[in-house]
Amino acid sequence: MNWQDRLIALAIVAVWGFNFVVIKWGVAGVPPFLLGALRFSAAAAIGLLFVRRPALPWRWLALYGISVGLGQFACLFTAIKLGMPAGLASIVLQSQAFFTLLISLLWLREGFTRWQLSGLLIGSVGLYLIGGLGAAGLPLAGFLLTLCGALSWAFSNVVVRRIVAAGYKPDMLGLVVWSSLTPVLPFFVLSARFESAQIDWSLVLSGKSLFAVAYLALIATLFGYGQWSKLLARHAANVVAPYSLLVPFFGVLSSALVLGERLSFWQLAGGAVLLAGLAVNVFGPRLLARLRRPAVAGQL
Repeated sequence: MNWQDRLIALAIVAVWGFNFVVIKWGVAGVPPFLLGALRFSAAAAIGLLFVRRPALPWRWLALYGISVGLGQFACLFTAIKLGMPAGLASIVLQSQAFFTLLISLLWLREGFTRWQLSGLLIGSVGLYLIGGLGAAGLPLAGFLLTLCGALSWAFSNVVVRRIVAAGYKPDMLGLVVWSSLTPVLPFFVLSARFESAQIDWSLVLSGKSLFAVAYLALIATLFGYGQWSKLLARHAANVVAPYSLLVPFFGVLSSALVLGERLSFWQLAGGAVLLAGLAVNVFGPRLLARLRRPAVAGQL
């Protein structure tokens, strides 16, 4: 990967990390379900003008949209509204990688490698440190909803694998944009049912709220996934994907600088352990291959 593409990758993960600060701003003026409805409405309305529909049956688009759109963001937005720290949410949401392994085992009958199992066990310790020893001052409902958001994200990952296994090769940006149609109506229905008394239109139409909707729809979604798809088209997935490990770094950094959030020792320790488990899952096989290569060369 050349230095221009490295900078693009860093810009994307910085945008996705700052996304959690923007969500905090958004839910301060817009109830979570309404924010989800506006975010996906804007992404679909603009994205559909420029992005071709992927060659997929509507059932796959709907299933992906419900899981990653409605499931993940309804839980995440509500968690942050309930007081889940934005920086910590960016860390806990990465547990989706481990939930993906578990769902793949149950749905696709895929087994674990020893590296994946090791990463899963390490990550579980990290979650325990955050939700157990680091639970002081942490809203339990917010923590659990963030885990539910990670679970929904993981389910969407397995949906993508099922799509590929069915013989389709969807462009990721097209999948994200066109699946954005699916959660719009459910979000509006949920908002009308549970949030009608909470909506203050002067806050919804404020500059900060409108910026949050625009950022979530245009920058985090269309720019982020658009550029990510281009990187995946130019480079192998195992070269591009590790950059996503930096999202929590930018999430915690921006939350501290912009929102003044400070995590406790156990929350920071748990986050570090969780990300270490994720790193073992991603880099373990590659590191083992590098360690073995000189030995094999010496035997030859």
